[in-house]
Amino acid sequence: MIVMINGAFGSGKTSAATKLQPLIPNSMIYDPEEIGYMLKNVIADDVRMEVEKTDDFQDMELWKVLTVKVAREIRQKYDKHLIVPMTIYKSEQFSYIHRGLKELDPNLFHFTLMTSMETLHERLLKRGDELDGWTFQQAVKCVEAFHGARFEEYIQTDGQTRDDVVNVIFSKVLSNRK
Repeated sequence: MIVMINGAFGSGKTSAATKLQPLIPNSMIYDPEEIGYMLKNVIADDVRMEVEKTDDFQDMELWKVLTVKVAREIRQKYDKHLIVPMTIYKSEQFSYIHRGLKELDPNLFHFTLMTSMETLHERLLKRGDELDGWTFQQAVKCVEAFHGARFEEYIQTDGQTRDDVVNVIFSKVLSNRK
């Protein structure tokens, strides 16, 4: 089983994943953001393709490819269910990763945590993000991009506790597990 938890930066993905992981036996958190950080450190700007020379590692072709390949290797080597918290709002990257994970395990669940811009900004500030920082700059385009059937199933998180959100995810996973 693979559980993808998507949503804008500050929507609560990592918090939900951390709380969900102990509830799902034989599971682990797999965060593709770590692959992105590695790529940014390993591949110098002068080596990158022109379209990859942005402030977003998701624009690097290798990121989406390695995200799926590393998931496959983890599953084969450790035989764990994966909980994947990651903001993936760009259609091409999302489709590639979703399709790759679905091929890896047909028992794939995808949830997008939705929240108002006001709540999102409050959460980003609370966790210490800079008001003019990168996550704030991404907020509007993330929230706008997530409206569309591709990113279903939605979980509205405004006014919900972390436990509320995790309970929704866990109950849907339990009731639909193959």
